[in-house]
Amino acid sequence: MVIRFASVFLNGTGVFLPGEPVDNDAIDAFIAPLDARSARIKRRILADNGIKTRHYAIDSEGRTTHSATHMAAAAARACLAASEVTLADVSVLCTGSSGGDLAMPGFANMVQGELGAGPLHTSSHQGVCASSMVALQHAATMVELGSHAHALVLASELPSRMFKRSRFAPRSYNVEFDSHFLRWMLSDGAGACLLGQRPRARGPSLRLDWIHTRSFSGDHPVCMQIGGGDSQTPSYLDYPSLAEAEQAGAFLLRQDIRLLPRLFELGIHEYIELIRRELIDPQRTDHFLCHYSSAKFAPVVEELMSKAGFLIPRERWYSNLERRGNTGSASIMLMLDDLQRERPLVAGQRVLCFVPESGRFTVSFAQFTVVAPDAAATRAAPADGPTPSVFRARPQQARTVPPRPGEEQAIAAPHEASATTRAPVAHLIAELSSVWHDYQSRLRRTPLLHKLSDGRFTRADYLAWMSAWVPQVQYGSHWMRRAAEHIREPFEALIPLVSAHAGDEQDDYAILFDDYKRSGGEAAHFDELRRNPGGEALNAYMFALAGQPNPVALLGAIYIIEGTGQRVIPQLLPSLQKQLQLPADRFRFLRYHGENDQAHLARWLKAVEIVLAHDDDGQHARAIVDTARATSELYLLQFRGVEGRLPSHSAP
Repeated sequence: MVIRFASVFLNGTGVFLPGEPVDNDAIDAFIAPLDARSARIKRRILADNGIKTRHYAIDSEGRTTHSATHMAAAAARACLAASEVTLADVSVLCTGSSGGDLAMPGFANMVQGELGAGPLHTSSHQGVCASSMVALQHAATMVELGSHAHALVLASELPSRMFKRSRFAPRSYNVEFDSHFLRWMLSDGAGACLLGQRPRARGPSLRLDWIHTRSFSGDHPVCMQIGGGDSQTPSYLDYPSLAEAEQAGAFLLRQDIRLLPRLFELGIHEYIELIRRELIDPQRTDHFLCHYSSAKFAPVVEELMSKAGFLIPRERWYSNLERRGNTGSASIMLMLDDLQRERPLVAGQRVLCFVPESGRFTVSFAQFTVVAPDAAATRAAPADGPTPSVFRARPQQARTVPPRPGEEQAIAAPHEASATTRAPVAHLIAELSSVWHDYQSRLRRTPLLHKLSDGRFTRADYLAWMSAWVPQVQYGSHWMRRAAEHIREPFEALIPLVSAHAGDEQDDYAILFDDYKRSGGEAAHFDELRRNPGGEALNAYMFALAGQPNPVALLGAIYIIEGTGQRVIPQLLPSLQKQLQLPADRFRFLRYHGENDQAHLARWLKAVEIVLAHDDDGQHARAIVDTARATSELYLLQFRGVEGRLPSHSAP
């Protein structure tokens, strides 16, 4: 959800970092290795994450030196001391954290008490890294509505007390990698931001243009958690006592790092969608604050941006991970504070913040524009002129962008369009990316894949899926060859590409049927299997399109079909193997697609370039996008049909 703002300004920041910086050689005095295996994990993780120093709010004996509440209050005082207002001027206090010092009351109320503040509107947001962005959004909305002149947003994290030797040593022989991993990744600290309705009188302010937060928890399993037990005792509260929960490891902070690639893919798709909606212009982004837990992830984000055609040059990135460590929800606030002290900010520059959260996958973005002191008279419009559209090839008249579905606008804040030309291929990929993003989310919420996500997938589910899929795959090469027969000028160069693709796919159904049989399928011959109604509709649609003159719109269908093989199947395969406990030779088809569909998509991209070279009016590009959207709906219908759940209309 995007919320736009017109009259909210970041007028101050503050941080609190406990104790002296702790370098990598000194970590053992605080977070000691437990055994030889632990020491190896430590060396491996520190080599990857790029962190040189961090701060801990515990001493070498494991005693807590500063509470999370104290650190948040200290950051608030530092923020106010550097601003033009006092605590008495603040009427909103919002906090974000993965957990305060007490299970209740709310963290914001505890910080209010620590500050000794008068009556306030408070709001506590508990989550993981993106909780501070949600707190910022809540506070900004209160200021934008006009009822509050100033708001404080605070984030504080104290994970070190969960990692000290005394909590790990009794069970060191049985601590999994996902629990070891985070001990060397996370550190302590707090950050604060002061929001106001007007820019400050001295020094530049950051006008908040918009915030976008979106959770994908309905699409993915839990990636990072604390408090979970086993299948019989799913929560620490389900144990007979908290002592038994502790002994069982329920209070170990865990992260399934195998799921992390999904988070970055989600983040890049959201990034492209915001570009498509004219909220981000990579060419006009001057400072990119990307929160990542390890330096090894920065090239991953950079590569995904580059592949999408919307790269922000690396010299515009800003990170303080090397010397601050990963402070979770407080990280983005520490970055905003350090950025303003270390880089000259010039009126009109744009600051883009990106905070992905791995708890159960939330993606958040925020954009600020630097404004000069006393710029209140021009705060309703961008200080450096209109915002360009990265997709329009011709100048457009300034317009107010209305809220789209799922988007709120507290007070009208127009983002105007001007001329910036982008290559037609990049434009098409951005449009297709939006279709794909929606399709993938809905696909993961189908009953079949939801069972897989929940760990309830059975061999019967696998066989039902395969039995409906075999006859669909069987005719894939047939509609491709039919399409090749109907290609004419000026697209003859497509014929060998489509024919080669049909050749690659023609025997796939036999591999899939063999997987079905090896897994216990009862049909003696593939002709005994039948497509479900969704598969029948998809098959009829593909053949009807293939029979039209120059059926180049089929490239949209291929994008969805091959994308499912390349992007979704590799993510499903580990869970399938774990839950079904079947030998690897029962998954040959799925493994083949995960390994080969990337080459197929490279061939697809070449075909797209051929089509768009003869698409002066954009008609073919629109047809490709429309076909991708229709194919995604039919694919979803086919997946729902595996369990016989065919709705009368598409699910939202």
